[in-house]
Amino acid sequence: MGTREKLLEQLLLEEERVEQNEIVLFNDDVNTFEHVIETLIVVCDHTAQQAEQCSLIVHHNGKCTVKTGEYTDLEPRCSRLLLAGLNAEIV
Repeated sequence: MGTREKLLEQLLLEEERVEQNEIVLFNDDVNTFEHVIETLIVVCDHTAQQAEQCSLIVHHNGKCTVKTGEYTDLEPRCSRLLLAGLNAEIV
């Protein structure tokens, strides 16, 4: 592989790393499991099983990554989670 190809590969890898962000959901003492699960299904396009697993991870570990992707996709989703009363942020 030549120098040019190595440089292009490196740039693509860096671009891929930069574009990936995560929505992290944090535990609280306010929301029910049912509300969290329903919200994750609607906002993050989770299956019922995925949403239930995430809600259990949040409950036991204090936080869980619920969606990974580009910031432009995650920002409106995170806003909807916050509007639903959940505690989330993009990292």
